[in-house]
Amino acid sequence: MTDDLTGDSSQPAPSPRRIRRPAMLWLFAGCAVFAYVFDQLTKLWVTSTMTEGERIPVLPPLLHWYYIRNSGAAFSIGENVTWIFTIVMAVVSVAILFQLRRLGSAWWSLSLGLLLGGALGNLTDRLFREPSFAMGHVVDFIQLPNFAIFNIADSAVVSGVVIICLLTLRGIGMDGTRHASTAKPAKPANGASQEPAGE
Repeated sequence: MTDDLTGDSSQPAPSPRRIRRPAMLWLFAGCAVFAYVFDQLTKLWVTSTMTEGERIPVLPPLLHWYYIRNSGAAFSIGENVTWIFTIVMAVVSVAILFQLRRLGSAWWSLSLGLLLGGALGNLTDRLFREPSFAMGHVVDFIQLPNFAIFNIADSAVVSGVVIICLLTLRGIGMDGTRHASTAKPAKPANGASQEPAGE
């Protein structure tokens, strides 16, 4: 009779990735919600307390709040093709959701959560802010020296992309496994050469 405490050795062990996956999904969701809510709250604060074009010193000369409305992408890129960026952000958001079933890495969960939260933050502006639906201008307000004006959503997207690039360079897959670029042949246990014997 099999001991119930030890279990039946013939049964396959549960996958470690499946055990971790709910935690990874919670981490992903938490990062996405945090990035989205933080972005929308700061934009609400800016639009309700500042007038467009107003500039407030915070840590001069390093940091200022400078309220502008951006019709382009992150960092004011492509201001004349607003609708294209609306479509791109919507597609990116859907693509991220389709990858959730593969999540098994905390860092991938963090990066994809930041990416989704940032994309949805700016997508909300595109859809519901003036001048029209899907053509709305994004609220930007963070100004650094010799740099474009941006917002929290832009910061979340860039942070997510940077983390993804680092994970890719290190060969860490979305499921948490590390992929070696080149596999080295295993050495024999006794250190002997594996050359074929001559006749």
